[in-house]
Amino acid sequence: MLFDSVHDAIGHTPVVRLRMETPPGVEVYAKLELQNLFGMKDRVARNIILEARRTGALTEGAPIVESSSGTMALGVALVGASLGHPVHIVTDPRIDGITLGKLQALGCRVHIVEAMSEQGWQGARLQRLEELMANLPGAFWPQQYSNPDNPAAYRALASELLADLGHIDVLVGSVGSGGSLCGSTRALRERLPHLFTVGVDCVGSALFAQPDEPRRLQSGLGNSLVPENLDHGVIDEVHWLNDHEAFAATRALAAEQQIFGGNTSGSVYRVLTDLARRAEPGTRIVGLFPDRGDRYTDTVYSDEHWQEHAVRELPLATAPESVDYGTVVRTWSRAVNKSTTDVVPRMLFVESNTTGTGMMALRQAEDLGLSPVLLTSRPERYAGLAETGCEVVVCDTNTTDELRTVVTERFRRDEIAAVTTTSDFYVPAVAELARLLDLPGNPVEAAAVCRNKAGLRARLAEADVPQPRFAVVHEPVTAEQMADAVTAVGLPCVVKPVDDSGSNGVLLCHSAEQALEQAERILGVRTNVRDMPTARSVLVEEYVQGPEYSVELFGGPEGTTCVGITQKTVTGTPHFVECAHLFPAPLGAEDARTVEDAARRAVAAAGMVSGATHTEVRLAGGRAAIMEINPRPAGGMIPELIRLATGVDLLEQQLRVAAGLPPHLAPERSGHAGIRFLLADREGTLAGVDGTDEAAAVPGVERVTVTAAPGAPVRPPANAYHRLGHLIAYGGTPAEVEQSLAQAEGLIRIRIEDPSHTDSTGVTAP
Repeated sequence: MLFDSVHDAIGHTPVVRLRMETPPGVEVYAKLELQNLFGMKDRVARNIILEARRTGALTEGAPIVESSSGTMALGVALVGASLGHPVHIVTDPRIDGITLGKLQALGCRVHIVEAMSEQGWQGARLQRLEELMANLPGAFWPQQYSNPDNPAAYRALASELLADLGHIDVLVGSVGSGGSLCGSTRALRERLPHLFTVGVDCVGSALFAQPDEPRRLQSGLGNSLVPENLDHGVIDEVHWLNDHEAFAATRALAAEQQIFGGNTSGSVYRVLTDLARRAEPGTRIVGLFPDRGDRYTDTVYSDEHWQEHAVRELPLATAPESVDYGTVVRTWSRAVNKSTTDVVPRMLFVESNTTGTGMMALRQAEDLGLSPVLLTSRPERYAGLAETGCEVVVCDTNTTDELRTVVTERFRRDEIAAVTTTSDFYVPAVAELARLLDLPGNPVEAAAVCRNKAGLRARLAEADVPQPRFAVVHEPVTAEQMADAVTAVGLPCVVKPVDDSGSNGVLLCHSAEQALEQAERILGVRTNVRDMPTARSVLVEEYVQGPEYSVELFGGPEGTTCVGITQKTVTGTPHFVECAHLFPAPLGAEDARTVEDAARRAVAAAGMVSGATHTEVRLAGGRAAIMEINPRPAGGMIPELIRLATGVDLLEQQLRVAAGLPPHLAPERSGHAGIRFLLADREGTLAGVDGTDEAAAVPGVERVTVTAAPGAPVRPPANAYHRLGHLIAYGGTPAEVEQSLAQAEGLIRIRIEDPSHTDSTGVTAP
C-alpha cells in the first residue's frame, strides 16, 4: 500500500488465525496491532492530534505534552513530529531503554520523574506534566485517559475487523486507559449487539476493584487510577494475571505462535487459551495484540530480570479461578465485571425546544431509568424547567469545544448513556458529541446538511428528489444577483434564511425588489434567537401552491418506519406560520404513497439513519415537493398528537434510540388528534386570555395551554414565536376532532390592547 505520510500508514494491521486446541468449529484470531509503526497507541495519537488540529485546540507548531511510559509516548512522538510539533514526554524510571532511545531519536524532550507520589508513578508523572503545561504557552495535552478521541480512534480498527472477519462472537483486549477495548467494543456492537467482551488486567491494578500495587512489573496495561475512558458497562468479564503468569504467557506466545509480543499481547494470549477451551462450537474469538516485544528484551525476555525480581516465586496458574467481583486476587482469576462506582446513567440534552415537548422529554428520560441533564447557556428561557427536577449545567452550548470540555471534564464516560436534543439548532452539536463519545446518532454530515436548507437543496438535487426550483444568494447580495435568482425560480417566490426555524424570516415576494429587501433584512440579522451566528446566506425558491403535509419517519436498527403523515394548515400569505395540525392526515392511499415516497427518498439522500425526522412536503397536482427536512422529532406538539392517536410516544422512542435501545413503533390504537394554535388578530399588548376553562370542558378536548404572558407584545403571526398557545383534541374521526377544536376555539377570548410597534417582515432577532 502507498501512503502520503508516515501517520497515514497507521492501521491496516493483519488478522492471523492462531493454532491452538479448541472444540470443533472454534476459531481464534489475533489482531496484530503490534504491526503498527510503534504499536496500537499510534491510532490513538493520530486521532487525538488530528482532531485537536481540526478543532483548533492544537495550533500549527504548538508543543504537545503527554504522560506515558510506553507506546502512547511513541505514537505521540511519531504523529506529533511528522506534523511539525515539538513533543515533550513525561515518564518514569520504568521506561525501557529501547523506548527511550526511540523517543530521543525522534527528537522528543523526555522528562523522567524521580519518585512516586501518593498516587504512584502515574500521579508523579501528572504533577510534572502540569508544570510543563504551565511553562509552555499553547501546549496541548492529549490526555489519553480522559480524551474521548482515544476510544473513538478504534472505530477504524472495528471496521477493519468487520471487513476481514464479518462476524465476531468474543473480543479480548488488555485494559490500561480503557480506550482500545471500550472504543472497539462500542463500534462493533453497532453491528454485533451480542458481542461478548473480555478485559485483561494485571494483579495489583486498581482498574477493576482491586488494591493498587504500584510496584507491579507489567507495563502497557493496568493502572493506579481509574481513567475516565474506562467504560465498565461495555466489558462483560475481566481476567487478572500476575507478573509471572503474564511474562510466561508472553514467552509462550513467541514460542508457540512465532509472535514476538510485549506482556500485554502475552496476557491477551493466555486469556484466549482459556476462552477457546470453554467456547461453544462455532464461536469466533478475536484478541487485540497491542505491542511488539522489542521493548521487553531486558524484562520479560530476560532471565536475569526474572531472577532479580523473583518472578518465579509468584504463583503460576494454568487456568483462571472464578471469583466474585471485588475479591482480592494474587493469581490468574476471572470474574463477571461490575462497575467500581455507583454509576448513574445520564442522558445529556444539548438545549431543548421551547414549545412544550422539550420539557416533556426531560421528564421522560427518567422513565427510561436515565438521569436527565440539560446543557444550556440560558436556563431562564425554559418555562417549567425547575419542575422537571433535572440537573442543569450552564455552559456555552454554541461552542463545540466548550461543550466537549464540559462533558468530558464533568462526567465519566461510563456515566453517559445518551446525548440528544429537541432543538433544530443543536442537532449538529449533538451529532458531533455522539461521534466523539461513540454513542448512537446520525452522521455529522447528515445533521449539518439538514440544518442548512441550501445544502439540503443541493443534496436533494444530486439525488433527483422532487423539490421546488431554488437559488442561493450570499452576503453581500446585489440587485443583479437577486434578479438572477428570481428569474431562475419565477415569481412569486419564497425568500427565507438557510439556517433558521419556525418559519422565521420566510416571506412570499412578488417582485425582485421585494425579494432583495427581504434578503437584506435576513442578512441584517447577525445572530439568531439562540445567539448563534447566522449563515449569511439566503434561499430563494419556487412558490409551490398546494396542501402541506409532514411525514414522520423513524430510523432504527430494522430500517426506517413511517409513523404517519400529518396534515398541516398554515396562515395566509405572505407568511407561512403553522396554525393547525391533524394526525393522521385524511389522505387517499395514492397521495399518501406519493408523499411518503418523496420523504423517504429525501431522508435517505440527506443521510439520516437514526431516530425521528420531520419532513415537510407540499402536494401539487399529484406531485410531491420536499420543502425541508427537520432532523429531529416534529415540533408544534405533533408528537403529542401521535401519542393520542396511536399510543406511540415519539419522544420516548427518540430517547430510546439515543440510548441504544430498540424503538417501539407499533400502534396500540387507531384514532385522530389535532391542534389549533392561539393567534393574535392584531398588534398590541396581551391583556389576557379568557374562556380556557370552558374550552377545556368541551368533549374531546385534551388540553388548553396559554404560553404568552399578560403584558407581552403580540401581533398576527409572522413566525412560530408569535403563537400565544394551543388547543389539543382527540376523537374517533377527523370530523370529531375538528368539531371539538372549533367549539373550543370559539370559547376562547384573546384580549389585546395598547398597540405596539412590531416588525412586519417576519424576521425575529434576539
